[in-house]
Amino acid sequence: MKTSQSLLQTLFLTLLACFCVSLPKLSRLSSSEAVTPLEPDIQYKSHNLEQSVVHTILIPAGSNFSLRSAISEELTTLESFAQQHQAIAVINGGFFDPNNQKTTSYIFRQGQLVADPRLNEGLINNPNNAPYLDKILDRTEWRRYHCGQSLRYDIALRSEPIPNGCSLVDALGGGPRLLPELGSLAEGFVDVSEGKVIRDALGSNQPNARSAVGITSEGNILLVVAAQKPEAPTTSGMSLAALAEFMSSQGVEEAMNLDGGSSSSVYYQGRTVYGKVDKQGNKIKRKILSVLLVQEKIEGF
Repeated sequence: MKTSQSLLQTLFLTLLACFCVSLPKLSRLSSSEAVTPLEPDIQYKSHNLEQSVVHTILIPAGSNFSLRSAISEELTTLESFAQQHQAIAVINGGFFDPNNQKTTSYIFRQGQLVADPRLNEGLINNPNNAPYLDKILDRTEWRRYHCGQSLRYDIALRSEPIPNGCSLVDALGGGPRLLPELGSLAEGFVDVSEGKVIRDALGSNQPNARSAVGITSEGNILLVVAAQKPEAPTTSGMSLAALAEFMSSQGVEEAMNLDGGSSSSVYYQGRTVYGKVDKQGNKIKRKILSVLLVQEKIEGF
């Protein structure tokens, strides 16, 4: 089975290389702007690339801040999340159905399951999802563990076990995995038949507004929003492959895609950046269901 999946993954990546639009080399940064941090432990930067403006927030390992999940009872703004949870920074979270406002991603908060995609009838009863449900319900998630007296982050499939000696405190589903390798095929976002892509739920090889979370080799957390440019509303942004490449260039070893497109947004230092623009180049401000929060640690956690 692993050999078959590997062959399919190789075929899909080959197809992406054939059909993908021309993307700028990530080394060609026209500028990289750092903003004076609100807190000394947090580093915000804006990277002006040829096809996207990429906003990053770095939370160093061992800092006085931690990353946590949160969900609202109804769709709301990043600013509302920040105010309610007294968060320093906020990034949009997992997938949801805008029609019924129910989650399509698992979310754990403070050790409790607070969002279950199996209860979303729009997801479960959709005949187009039937061949992929097992994969949809086992997608990649960001995790926060308590391991004895230490805090640990991870990016893993929903079915992957919790490490010995650790307890799961927070988790937020998204996907696909971006690093160390792209998991679009294995997680049911993409399907290939007879050499053709027959399913691509995220338009993964097209430039779009994207959001992601990653972990560096040093244990730092990197939040990323790749925003579209108002002067190029239909051709700017990033593909998933380009997003993965950018994060790798920032030292990220494990990464997961978050909900993108109109949901892509990040809040920091009282300012919200929206990633998606309409055909006229105007920023799209969309309310969302879940987020990842940067908060001050309580008693080391």
